[in-house]
Amino acid sequence: MKIAALQMVSGPDVAANLATARRLLEQAAAQGARLAALPEYFCLMGRHDGDKLALAEAEGEGPIQDLLATAARELGLWVLGGTLPIRTATPDRVRNTTLVYAPSGERVARYDKIHLFAFDNGRESYDEGRVLEAGCAPTRFEAEGLQVGLSVCYDLRFPELFRAYAGCDLLAVPAAFTYTTGEKHWELLLRARAVENQCYVIAPAQGGRHPNGRRTWGHSLVVDPWGEVLAVLPEGEGVVVAELDPARIAQVRQQLPALQHRRLG
Repeated sequence: MKIAALQMVSGPDVAANLATARRLLEQAAAQGARLAALPEYFCLMGRHDGDKLALAEAEGEGPIQDLLATAARELGLWVLGGTLPIRTATPDRVRNTTLVYAPSGERVARYDKIHLFAFDNGRESYDEGRVLEAGCAPTRFEAEGLQVGLSVCYDLRFPELFRAYAGCDLLAVPAAFTYTTGEKHWELLLRARAVENQCYVIAPAQGGRHPNGRRTWGHSLVVDPWGEVLAVLPEGEGVVVAELDPARIAQVRQQLPALQHRRLG
């Protein structure tokens, strides 16, 4: 199966972001991808944390969800919808949510980001907990016989989440890594997750200078079960396509049966 990681440089204009997402999904389909993944916050990189609150949709309805479902159906793709803000019972909190759509347009999975990012080095400061409510459960789904485990951005630093996906064929990590942390840790952690779980990793990212002044690291990529980077896009919007080969997963797991050797957890 060909899989595609879509890289964006989203801004505060939701309509423009959605148009870009649709265009990149079309490019992925034209290149033969069967599964395409958008980055975290593909629909909005606002000027303020609270911008997410105004954009939040109720589960099952809204223009962002409509775009994802329609694109999946019209393009015949499995679409991993990056993340979008989904309303909660608390007015000043939203969930940062990945929704997955089958080629029929049916929604087949929902994952709410569990680990909320906070960072302060004296020059940059972020705290997602100001407006986000954390999720609490791992989520996996099946796409054409392949098991896919879901995560978002900062989750990447918590290997215990990915151990809950042991046996999966593909791990998805849509992200908006900061330039500062991404430069040091992005590829390192993605390759580690692929090697320790002996599976493919797809990591669609935000990648560039955003209108709000933030710079994201980009480097959307696909990693194979041996930790090899199959394809990468350093910066700017675009599509990264690679082949997911189940035989390669089986070969790695047979030659080095590390998953069978686990003794803890």
